[in-house]
Amino acid sequence: MAITHPTDLASRREDYEIRKIGFDDLRVALRQGWEDFQDKRGDLVFIGVIYPLVVLFAIMVASRASILPLLFPLLAGSVLFSPPLASGFYELARRREQGQDARWRHFLDVVRGPSAASLFDLTSVTAMLFLAWIAAAWFIYNATVGTLGPQAVSSVGAFLNAVFATSEGWSMIVIGNLVGLCFAIVALAISVVSFPMIVDKNVNWGVALRTSVRVAWNNPVTVAAWGLIVVALLILGALPGLVGLAVVLPLLGYATWHLYTHAVVR
Repeated sequence: MAITHPTDLASRREDYEIRKIGFDDLRVALRQGWEDFQDKRGDLVFIGVIYPLVVLFAIMVASRASILPLLFPLLAGSVLFSPPLASGFYELARRREQGQDARWRHFLDVVRGPSAASLFDLTSVTAMLFLAWIAAAWFIYNATVGTLGPQAVSSVGAFLNAVFATSEGWSMIVIGNLVGLCFAIVALAISVVSFPMIVDKNVNWGVALRTSVRVAWNNPVTVAAWGLIVVALLILGALPGLVGLAVVLPLLGYATWHLYTHAVVR
């Protein structure tokens, strides 16, 4: 009788063993991510610049258009696209781990390989979550500050005054942040290891998403701490005119890969 390898069984039932992870795993993942960044910083800093430039362009467009009320939701929601955009860093970390050529020319291998379809599907799920967040933010605005009339968004100064000097504005802040927190929890749960897993294994997006949710469910405190670390580093990187994101984004990309290797039995 043929002997079935355990990994074959895992693939058939579309379920992968996960581990309990703690704060030490987060520390080690960040250290390993920093080591990866130091090894590749000369090649890849310019890739980290692309994302800040896109965000800066979005800020300029939003500040001059009627979508001013969506400026903060757009900036906050843009974090949702960090995991799919970091897939190239996952690929380089994987290649470096296996002793393969990990130069920047392999950054886009993920969109040409067997994982491309699953990567696209999971990115589409992320995009739908982003659109749902924007729709929720627009509804909250219309139910609060939007009731003050068009003069509330006639200029940046008028909008800031409406937000911070009226009861409607504070209602929008409180409700918006509570709803945003719910979206953030969902986004973190579905993406904490799903994108690295798709890069590492030829699995469909549903398997990767479910595995990610299981990791979050079984390690809620650790995953929540990881989410806070990601937000803190993104804010820190954005403070000096978004320039710091050229370092923070690759670092987080590499560190997320290593967190995945700690959380999922490969």
